[in-house]
Amino acid sequence: MSEFNNATIVKKANVYFEGNVVSRTVKLDDGTIKTLGFMLPGEYEFNTESAEVMEILAGRLDVLLANASEWVEVKGGESFNVPAHSVFKLKIYDATDYCCSFVE
Repeated sequence: MSEFNNATIVKKANVYFEGNVVSRTVKLDDGTIKTLGFMLPGEYEFNTESAEVMEILAGRLDVLLANASEWVEVKGGESFNVPAHSVFKLKIYDATDYCCSFVE
């Protein structure tokens, strides 16, 4: 899906890591919540309450999921799943455009 129809966008940006990671929240009419964001090169650690699907639209990164022992490379056009109530780490190599879908 290259666009969202019937959506509300929260105007206030979600800003993390001194502005190196920024996203906007998108609420779809069916109750689905997503964030559209951009990450600059660097290393980041995130905590999540909900399960997430991280779709990488462009860029290149490595991800280390909770309870994993090895980093996994993810490139534009690929995605990965993040378990609920977990911590995950990212190493961003190229400026990265992403869409995060929260799973209930």
